[in-house]
Amino acid sequence: MSTDVLVPKIGFSMEEGTLTEWLVDDGAQVEEGQAIYSLESDKSINEVEAPASGTLRILVEPGDEPVKVGTKLAEID
Repeated sequence: MSTDVLVPKIGFSMEEGTLTEWLVDDGAQVEEGQAIYSLESDKSINEVEAPASGTLRILVEPGDEPVKVGTKLAEID
């Protein structure tokens, strides 16, 4: 069973953010709680942790386009 990696709502008014960087490679083994990507919001850049342990499958690449809160960025199998 896979676990979705979603864009979290970091601030009260946050509706979207920018995926700036993956901190691990596609196909890498990750541990729950490990920082796996950086997300830039209006006020800060945050490292977001893996919600589960397993193999990371990246679905969205970093870029300049904002992603909405709740967008599926990857899966962990």
